[in-house]
Amino acid sequence: MEQSDYGEDFQSHLLEQYKICVEMADRVSVKRGQANTFYISLLSALLALLSLIIDNKLVSGSSDVLLLFTSILGLTLCFTWYINIQSYRQLNSLKFKVISEMEQYLPFPCYSREWATLKERQREGEKQYIRLTAIERFVPLIFAVPYFGLLLYALFVFVGILG
Repeated sequence: MEQSDYGEDFQSHLLEQYKICVEMADRVSVKRGQANTFYISLLSALLALLSLIIDNKLVSGSSDVLLLFTSILGLTLCFTWYINIQSYRQLNSLKFKVISEMEQYLPFPCYSREWATLKERQREGEKQYIRLTAIERFVPLIFAVPYFGLLLYALFVFVGILG
């Protein structure tokens, strides 16, 4: 269908919708950053609190149950965070696909041109672009390492290998 088939107001309506779509994509990116900050803060605070409780002997008796519970909670949060990142990645990809489709009817396709330029530069020998999500998704895995260590320690203590 041609642009003229939609009526006279097509371009102005399209531009307004385009602005809204770009704004919504930006908001998703901001929310994604806030979610990452939340998980980093929560997981760091959980480890700090656990350290404080154990160092100051604020738990009467054995702290093995606390270690086990904390490790399971931390690993669950890391897994949830990882899934959250994947979800935001899919949502952003879809939003930019729609934006790219809308740009076909605009005078200059800003986002589409950005990606095309990036691909051109890579073909010309510049360093390969690494998407932020590719890096971002490793952060929950890195945070999972101490929690996995705690889980192993707690399980070894329960089984009687340690402690």
